[in-house]
Amino acid sequence: MSSPPAASAAPAAFPRPLALALMCALATMFAANHVAARVAFDDGAGLLLAILLRSGVAALALAVLVVLQRKSWRLPARSGRWQLAVGLLVAVQSLCLYSAVARIPVVVALLLMNTMPIQLALLSWALGGPRPSGRAALIMGVILVGLVVVLDVPAWLGDPAAMGPGWLAGVAFGLAAAAAFAVALWITEHRLGEVGSTLRSLLTMLTVLVAMVAAGGLGLVPGGMALPQSPPGWMGLGLLALLYAVAFSTLFITVPRLDMARNAPAMNMEPVAALVLGYLVLGQALTPVQLLGGGIVLAGIVALGLSKRA
Repeated sequence: MSSPPAASAAPAAFPRPLALALMCALATMFAANHVAARVAFDDGAGLLLAILLRSGVAALALAVLVVLQRKSWRLPARSGRWQLAVGLLVAVQSLCLYSAVARIPVVVALLLMNTMPIQLALLSWALGGPRPSGRAALIMGVILVGLVVVLDVPAWLGDPAAMGPGWLAGVAFGLAAAAAFAVALWITEHRLGEVGSTLRSLLTMLTVLVAMVAAGGLGLVPGGMALPQSPPGWMGLGLLALLYAVAFSTLFITVPRLDMARNAPAMNMEPVAALVLGYLVLGQALTPVQLLGGGIVLAGIVALGLSKRA
């Protein structure tokens, strides 16, 4: 008598050293995308143009994934409006984050973006979710202290002009990007659980693309479609789209084998890579005190992630 066919097993996880190395490489690629964006912006490239290129290339890569994986293109009932909301929020997040990168050092913008776990925890609590534990609240407080240090708030209060005209706006855009992404993640977790991750990401990128085209047509971002003025700017524009699409697609292809529950804190390599690349490519450097603050922020974020998983 023949035995019944075995159920298809989930893909085996990568060995942990390989998974960690791959996630650090992907985090470095995401950081390099933001450094390339700053190169393009410094050469006159417009924000909308950068987001259109990034979203267009990423959407194309995700569409190929959906076809290759033979995923259904149909959304579950009553999920369309939530999917649209997520796409619009990610469009806002992209615009705000690139606006921050254009005004303040890349690593500072990414550290501000990394306040997203704090904002998501507080949002979830406000909407009826679990209250953050005492340990999590303490870690959040430590992260905020680190941000005060890395942003050099005392120096800014003492002489705002010395920090540059775009400093305050850059900080506001960085925090707004984290807030928009936190709301998008809450909706994804609580309203879009039945939508496949690849299809959801593809529809999100397509929504970003359409929203940016509409914003450009309505002239909502003056100069948003400006072209770079020299070859380095064009190179930065091309690299930001290529790096983001490759990193994003690779992450989605390999995520079932990365054991994210254990290894997700490795993605916090992104601000560290941004610090190194910002110094090598852009000449951006933080003071020793700001470096200490950045280390506090990163340590707090990793501890918060490990605490949630524990």
